[in-house]
Amino acid sequence: MTSHPAFPPPPGARAYPLRTARGEFAVVDSSPAAGEEGRGVVLMLPGFTGSKEDFRLLHEPLAQRGYRVVAVDGRGQHESDGPLDDESAYAQRELARDVLAQAEALGGPVHLVGHSLGGQIARAAVLLDHSPFVSFTLVSSGPAEISVSQQQRVKLLRDALAVLSMAEVWEAIQAMGPPEEVGGPARGLGDQDQLRRRWLGHSPAQLLATGRQLCTEPDRVAELAAVPLPFHVLSGAHDDTWPVAILDDMALRLDAHRTVVTGAEHSPNADQPLPTAHALADFWDGIGPGRSPAAAGTD
Repeated sequence: MTSHPAFPPPPGARAYPLRTARGEFAVVDSSPAAGEEGRGVVLMLPGFTGSKEDFRLLHEPLAQRGYRVVAVDGRGQHESDGPLDDESAYAQRELARDVLAQAEALGGPVHLVGHSLGGQIARAAVLLDHSPFVSFTLVSSGPAEISVSQQQRVKLLRDALAVLSMAEVWEAIQAMGPPEEVGGPARGLGDQDQLRRRWLGHSPAQLLATGRQLCTEPDRVAELAAVPLPFHVLSGAHDDTWPVAILDDMALRLDAHRTVVTGAEHSPNADQPLPTAHALADFWDGIGPGRSPAAAGTD
């Protein structure tokens, strides 16, 4: 776990290693704003090739609404340690157990939020044990495997990782064109030096294992729907990884609150952070003891 982070934490937040029963995980942790009554704790899990910094623009507006936000790097992501060549450490069930340990370390219960891959890992955790969670929000995270076009992109990355170093793969990504045309690890909330340092912090085994998971994930929505938690499905208005119509259908199957963020794509937390933060807080505010939030709708 690096002592020289590539990204300074946002105002009012601090970065530190969260100690859990399953090891330490790098987190960015922000408390409710001064004068705000604490309304709950939120645990946020990033997506494939992402990191806790993908949520950096949500900390301040959620703190203003009274929420403590803890964004975490999963095992082998960015600043959290993990084996470099042992893919078994990144089996979905192992990553799900990490999430349960993180929630326990935060004193639970927590509002759970997972973006993309993080949503599927979070779903696996909820299906193992839902008791540490108050609610579960899937952000741009679909019911099963990613789209064919995105599977092809993941396969290219996995093929490259099999023969090149992480630094060489980064150079190959850069050679493909400007970040807005490349996507993936070359995009994010930071400059290219910060994003490169983040990329180099990832474990190749983590990327190989979770990339395979994204391409083979089964549909477990029926299992999740049987869990007695309030659900929220939030996405942008356009998504190449899981088409919005698929996310709409998943929300119906879950009887979930549904938010579509105008002007956002696969990462509404980065594309439109204020509307995203308000939609999250509105959902959590609407959860009372023993009841679900207000009837589902599209924001």
